[in-house]
Amino acid sequence: MQTTTFELTSEFIELNQLLKLVGFVDSGGAGKIMVASGVVSVDGKKELRKTAKIRAGQVVSVGDVRITVR
Repeated sequence: MQTTTFELTSEFIELNQLLKLVGFVDSGGAGKIMVASGVVSVDGKKELRKTAKIRAGQVVSVGDVRITVR
C-alpha cells in the first residue's frame, strides 16, 4: 500500500480538493466524480459527500493509496 502525507494549512480541506492537491486527479471536478463513484473512503468508511471536510488526523483511502492528513 502506498502512503502519502498531506499537511493542512487551514482548519480543513474539501475531499475533492484534497484528491486534486495530492495529484490523484487533475481537477476538483474529477475528484467529485471519483468520490461519487464510491471508491473513496475516509477513516475506513465509504465517503460519498464530494465536499466532505477533511481535518488533521483523518485518513483518506483510494484503492491501494492511503493519504494521511496532518
